[in-house]
Amino acid sequence: ADVVLLVQCTSPFLTADDVDGVTAAVLEGADTAVTAAPFHGFLWRDLATGATPSSGHGVNHDAAHRPRRQDRPEDLLETGAAYAMRGDGFRAVRHRFFGRTALVRTDPARVLEIDDPHDLARARALAPLLDRNEAPGARRPGPGDVDAVVLDFDGTQTDDTVQIDAEGRERVSVHRGDGLGIAALRDAGIPLLILSTEQNPVVTARARKLRIPVLHGVDRKDEALKQWCDEQGVDPARVLYAGNDANDLPCFALAGWPVAVASAHEPVRRAARAVTNAPGGRGAVREIASWLLGPDLKSPHRP
Repeated sequence: ADVVLLVQCTSPFLTADDVDGVTAAVLEGADTAVTAAPFHGFLWRDLATGATPSSGHGVNHDAAHRPRRQDRPEDLLETGAAYAMRGDGFRAVRHRFFGRTALVRTDPARVLEIDDPHDLARARALAPLLDRNEAPGARRPGPGDVDAVVLDFDGTQTDDTVQIDAEGRERVSVHRGDGLGIAALRDAGIPLLILSTEQNPVVTARARKLRIPVLHGVDRKDEALKQWCDEQGVDPARVLYAGNDANDLPCFALAGWPVAVASAHEPVRRAARAVTNAPGGRGAVREIASWLLGPDLKSPHRP
């Protein structure tokens, strides 16, 4: 290997540009390279030892001379995201920094390392915001990105309202376009599942009409989803899960492509990797199918 590359799973906002940048720096002559972000903060070190009271010492500044942060010489903070190094040098010195180190600048807004559960909560809150700053369409999966599609029912395939007749029978409203989208996904060979908390004959009848399997009356949807993925031999990271309410959030944490319909509750929208333009029961599933198959719903794998 000419170049050894290290990327760390604790840096969730790593980009392809970060990986390309550190690799290119070594190929172009550096011995090692690391992603770094501009940093203007004042660092202090607590010199307290044992019974000695706390005593702060300025590390990167003179406490007696404090210019504005933006007027200080710029420091660069190692982000912990991506590293590259010459293969022969790494074998010789057995650590990641040696010779000339190139500093590959990255977006400071994307710098976050996961070291404890609080960091993970911050990452989940930031993910939708950072995704929105990507190029148009980057937040939506396309052909080849998804191996299976799992759909919530109420509020995703319906408008989340129900009509009850005098005998207590329930009726819901669905969208014909959604049925067309599901049929196209099914014909393209993409495994499909309806996963619902509600135990309701309406769900069973709709799944039968669409000719796709259904699991309903499920208390822990994430456990049911994991078991179904195991049975199907599908990696959850390659599953698109579409939902609208709080009981879908555990599945959002499991699926690689959590998708909220436009009418989803705000916490669900924030947790989603992508959000449809159409609301639940009004063509959201048809829209998802168009992401995966194209607007004419023709799979690239079909003749």
